[in-house]
Amino acid sequence: MPTVAVVAHARKSFGGGLPELRQILAREGVTEPLWYEVRKSRKAPKYARRAIDDGADLIFVWGGDGTVQRCIDALAGTGAVIAILPAGTANLLATNLGVPSDDVHAAVRVGLHGDHRVIDTGSVNGEHFAVMAGAGFDARMIAGADRGTKDRLGRGAYLYTGARSLFARRVRVRVKVDGRTFFEGQASCVLAGNVGRVLGGVEVFPQAQPDNGRLELGVVTAGSPADWMRTFGRIAVGAAERSPFVEMTTGTSFRIRFDHKLPYELDGGARPPVKHLRIKVHPRSVTVCVPPQTGTSA
Repeated sequence: MPTVAVVAHARKSFGGGLPELRQILAREGVTEPLWYEVRKSRKAPKYARRAIDDGADLIFVWGGDGTVQRCIDALAGTGAVIAILPAGTANLLATNLGVPSDDVHAAVRVGLHGDHRVIDTGSVNGEHFAVMAGAGFDARMIAGADRGTKDRLGRGAYLYTGARSLFARRVRVRVKVDGRTFFEGQASCVLAGNVGRVLGGVEVFPQAQPDNGRLELGVVTAGSPADWMRTFGRIAVGAAERSPFVEMTTGTSFRIRFDHKLPYELDGGARPPVKHLRIKVHPRSVTVCVPPQTGTSA
């Protein structure tokens, strides 16, 4: 049995909560896990690193996308094995990897008895992500949901704040992909993806694989709610690249410049406004637990 650690966001709920998690681990033979609780996701990296220093071989991360992302940022490149216990609202990485989000015991068994999959991460201005990063529409939607709306409405908060974001004005953007100019003009959203499914479980990047050493990139030029409705229609049927308001490509590094500061997000976590995004892939930089004999669902 490996040395097991738990880094838990104490304010997140999953099944019967942390007391149930302790009971399940004990029934699986993990009677004395290293245990660290935090009340804010930004505190999680400190304890993820401490878990490694304390000798953990397997780190369970209990929390939402923000907690998972911050632990991945702290552990990328260390060789640590991460098991996700999806206790958040969207649970983006868990969904892409097939980790159960409705059964604590099943999620624990994935961590203890599942396969290990080595995946890429991306980074935005030096901070790692595993699912996506972007600026514009998605960042406004996420930032709005984080202002208490998500606590009241759950996933419905993204629909509410997303509808409001449809009216935001476009900005001038310049995008370089692997050193060459890919796009220059007015845009309403720039999104980089490491996996196919992003917000709401929608498959935006059908060709994405989290272990191919590349990131996907989409630039959306929709300038009105009507444009967005047409774009969403294409995305819903898995044909985002056929929308007249979407430009898509793939690469290993992206440099993005806005004509004024915009908020951005990574793995569903809002970040302060910036004028530049430097995004690059880090191949095979983190190991995650996935259900046995799977690994192609992402």
